[in-house]
Amino acid sequence: CGGGEEQPEHVDAPAEFSFPPTFSVSEIKNKQRRHLMFMKLKQEKRKQKVAMKKKKKKERDALGDKAPPKEVPKTIENQRVYDETTVNPEDEEVAFDEGTDEFSAYFNRLTNPKVLITTSDRPRGRTVRFCNQLATVIPDAHVYYRRGLALKKVIPQCIARGFTYLMVINEDRKVPNGMVLCHLPDGPTAHFKVSSVRLRKEMKRRGKDPTEHSPEVILNNFTTRLGHSMGRLFAALFPHDPQFVGRQVATFHNQRDFIFFRFHRYIFKNEKRVGIQELGPRFTLKLRSLQKGTFDSKFGEYEWVLKRHENDVCRRRFNL
Repeated sequence: CGGGEEQPEHVDAPAEFSFPPTFSVSEIKNKQRRHLMFMKLKQEKRKQKVAMKKKKKKERDALGDKAPPKEVPKTIENQRVYDETTVNPEDEEVAFDEGTDEFSAYFNRLTNPKVLITTSDRPRGRTVRFCNQLATVIPDAHVYYRRGLALKKVIPQCIARGFTYLMVINEDRKVPNGMVLCHLPDGPTAHFKVSSVRLRKEMKRRGKDPTEHSPEVILNNFTTRLGHSMGRLFAALFPHDPQFVGRQVATFHNQRDFIFFRFHRYIFKNEKRVGIQELGPRFTLKLRSLQKGTFDSKFGEYEWVLKRHENDVCRRRFNL
């Protein structure tokens, strides 16, 4: 070699990483390499999305007032198919049905709610705690154990003792997973799937235990005839006149046929600002069936039964 200094080799800068248009991560057999390539592909898509947003923002700033209106993103809510059974509160037919249905005695202040809460046979600790916490939410609610009695034998005893509701909490693998809500003495009976149960000790930043004051009741988005019936079913669980001194509110919020229950307390910070503090428990209900009359699994007549939808159009059609 000559005596001159060695010149460093020139290394080209790596080109920006990109995938061929027909590339499929699933074709890679090695699991670790497939995961690595998937993360790179995901990162590349994220960069492209950010770059596209910046480009659109620059174009809108350049156009100013002449910029076209922003596109409204498609969601399940705004793509919902209109339901012909949507209730108009001023409809005379709806008013007549309300005056003659099973809940008319409650709304005419002829009866006061009294609820019996029970469970399936041999309930576990979590289900028992859930029932006890429900009894602190619903005024004049009493928790009893079934002791192997059939519901057909329990219902006449409830009617004889003046109960207006029978609530049965079912469980699977030690977790509450179902609720039967039977309005007495004439029905109807609703069967719900229960999910996302959070007890008070499992909630962060919860408030103190609720007091014995009767809460306010908020019913959101029960717009159809079936949803209207569900709203009246939930409303009749609570006394007519809430005690505002307790600052407690029970909310049933319907969204895409899922009914979210929350229990809060108002916190007044000053004359203009107010906050809410969740007390618990919280859970989600999904209506499975609505049966006329009291519970009868063999000969009962069903007003409505949940059916599984197969096409995308029906996925945008909701029942409540």
